[in-house]
Amino acid sequence: MPLTEKSLTNEKRKHPRFNINVPVKYSRTNLFFKYGRATNASEGGMLVYLPEEIETGKDIALKIFFPPRSEINSLELFVQVVWKDIHLRKDWAWDYRTGVKILNISPEDMTNFKNFFMSPSQKTSYIS
Repeated sequence: MPLTEKSLTNEKRKHPRFNINVPVKYSRTNLFFKYGRATNASEGGMLVYLPEEIETGKDIALKIFFPPRSEINSLELFVQVVWKDIHLRKDWAWDYRTGVKILNISPEDMTNFKNFFMSPSQKTSYIS
């Protein structure tokens, strides 16, 4: 999964962003029944595409699935929706682009999360 480098000088973020394309399961509880995709991530948050609208301020549980060649298979974390908008897909269906901030992740999972992005196969990042 190649990462692309992009520099946006008009925005300042605390943490570098990494382009990803990984499946996620999500839920308003810890029972993961619904699927989405994460398309970028940082230590502080992620952009996920979900099939349903979730209100800003709501907390959800996410389970992220990593590629087979990764050292980790998946990890679970709790996030809060900070913004959302509708995204029209190429097949004329839509999903919800949802910005989330990380609320709760175990220290071990955060280390694995950061190591995944810093691995040699995931070299380039962009800060936006």
